[in-house]
Amino acid sequence: MQKKVLTSRSLALETLVQWAGSGKPMQGFVNRIIHDSGLKNEERQLAVMLVMGVLREQEYLDIVISRFSKTKLAKMKPLTLAALRIGIVQICCLERIPDSAAVNETVKALKKMGQPTWLCSFVNGTLRNIARNKESLPGPENAGPGETPVLNHPSWLTARWQKRFGTEQMQAICRVNNLEPALCLQVNCTRTNREALAAQFAEQGITSTPGSFAPDSLILHEQRGAVTNLPGFTDGLFQVQDQAARLACELLGPFKEQGRYLDGCAGLGGKTCIIATLLPQEASLFAVDPDPRRFRLLKENLQRQGLAERVNIMQQELQEVAVSEQPVSGNLFDGILIDAPCTGTGVIRKHPDIRWNRQPEDFAASQEKQLELLGIAATLVKPGGVLVYATCSLEPEENQEVIEQFLGSFDAFALTDCRDFLPASAASLVDAKGFFAPLPTEEIEGFFAARLVRSLMKVKAKKES
Repeated sequence: MQKKVLTSRSLALETLVQWAGSGKPMQGFVNRIIHDSGLKNEERQLAVMLVMGVLREQEYLDIVISRFSKTKLAKMKPLTLAALRIGIVQICCLERIPDSAAVNETVKALKKMGQPTWLCSFVNGTLRNIARNKESLPGPENAGPGETPVLNHPSWLTARWQKRFGTEQMQAICRVNNLEPALCLQVNCTRTNREALAAQFAEQGITSTPGSFAPDSLILHEQRGAVTNLPGFTDGLFQVQDQAARLACELLGPFKEQGRYLDGCAGLGGKTCIIATLLPQEASLFAVDPDPRRFRLLKENLQRQGLAERVNIMQQELQEVAVSEQPVSGNLFDGILIDAPCTGTGVIRKHPDIRWNRQPEDFAASQEKQLELLGIAATLVKPGGVLVYATCSLEPEENQEVIEQFLGSFDAFALTDCRDFLPASAASLVDAKGFFAPLPTEEIEGFFAARLVRSLMKVKAKKES
């Protein structure tokens, strides 16, 4: 049996074809097909770049295909369409790849995948024609109807954002989402500081700039490749985390000297690690996540950053914590963070597949789980304690409406102004109602957070009449 030959293009093709129509996050396909392929690091990086480039420029790529192919896109097989998109993204969007290599290597990948001669010839001819004429092609900024910008987002989503934010702001969000994100790091201030880590990077020729909004943030605009190769990673001097997530953790403050805190949706532990560095030495922190894989990575992240002894981790559902902790008043928490599962429309720049995976009905569908988590957390907060609700979504169904419904059901809680608990540098990211709600820009992800405080009255849900 002939051994299957893997290349960057063949891995990118296989990844896109397997993902198409699945509705699942692209990262799982990238991990399984590309990162576990055994290819050299540079080849894996190129494969990921091609996949992400196609996702970010898909609408524009399809416009180009339609201009040069008599076959309608809807009639093309997924592999054919993926090959054309991969070829065009190299020709039109990646300047460092010569056109000849873009065409030849893409067609070669099809041949190695056992595709028929006629299909390889069709892709070859179409890509060569596009390469010959690329100077006459309009760019994404004026390739749409009537020379309008190509937004590379589904029309239902852009129409939704246009209604809410206006045309100019909607287009600005789409433009940011189509850019490759810079790498944002949060410095582990228990082991170093921002200036010292920046100096360590500079010694290795790595340029970094301080984040504009969050303390202890460093942005590496030109960094490519595995973050594990950066100096200081194995020593736990930093973690990858956006400024918005860092700032959301500040909302649990002011932190009490012997307070008890809970990260109720810990995931991989990014925010858990930040909270652990913010807490006074005598305070205690608990982190909960039921998923075995996430729990394993949570433990590894805490150990790498030297924070494992500061956090009590529990592999269980939040409801199980409520059953075991709630009856004993001394076991309630001074602060709880609920970083709720959501549709992720604020982090499309980092996860470009989100725009194509989501459907209009998804936003309202998320509410039930989000309200359930908030309701459980409400029973675990001490009188006078803080409950922070956060998502990486831009959608009111997952954000403002969730808070409105929660406050309508739990009158022991009141909304506080996030501006009062954030550094002055982040004041512009808080809206008129006091919600922390940055929109995506080149420096910060889209996010939402609300800070709720429990009064001294007993927590109970209102009964529906």
